[in-house]
Amino acid sequence: MMGDVAIDGSSSTSGDKPRRGRRVRMTGAERRQQLLDIGRALFAEKGFEGTSVEEIAAKAGVSKPVVYEHFGGKEGLYAVVVDREMRQLLDGVTGALTAGHPRELLEQAAFALLDYIESYTDGFRILVRDSPVAQSTGTFASLISDIATQVEDILGLEFKARGFDPKLAPLYAQALVGMVALTGQWWLETRRPKKAEVAAHLVNLAWHGLENLEARPRLVGHRRS
Repeated sequence: MMGDVAIDGSSSTSGDKPRRGRRVRMTGAERRQQLLDIGRALFAEKGFEGTSVEEIAAKAGVSKPVVYEHFGGKEGLYAVVVDREMRQLLDGVTGALTAGHPRELLEQAAFALLDYIESYTDGFRILVRDSPVAQSTGTFASLISDIATQVEDILGLEFKARGFDPKLAPLYAQALVGMVALTGQWWLETRRPKKAEVAAHLVNLAWHGLENLEARPRLVGHRRS
């Protein structure tokens, strides 16, 4: 089912009766994209539970069955929105990792996430929300894990060169990416300090911690297990 969009067709030649406005049908692809854009904005503003199929349809100027035809319901629309945002962020982060020096790689990863938050604020709000339809492959935690996987090989080579156990690289990759991601959630609301300053402080903490990394870290408290 495709919806109609009204255009002005009221002009007439001399002596003719005014014609009613013609309506141009959206293609299926255009309607689908319209519903995705509307759903994305509503999910970011109200969350999954606060958004209804009725509201999505009303804003699109269509009936509820149109939404069901394209996505099978609210859950299907939400899943497509989340998948697109996850790919957008993952591609941005992995595409930014071009430097050879580990410290610059940290800077690139931090900037990539902060750039996404700044440019795709609605998308990031959706990703960090919990939803009953989010699966293990569609949550913010799984996205962080995917990004960490992209950097663990780099960390593994650095660990090996410094005499550390490269098998621990996945642990450190999760820790570093998680630190940046959680800081990004905080910065989403505050937007202070400026993006470059946030990136600099993140790298400062991560890099100087890595620079003085102990090959065999030890606990200093009483607990040992």
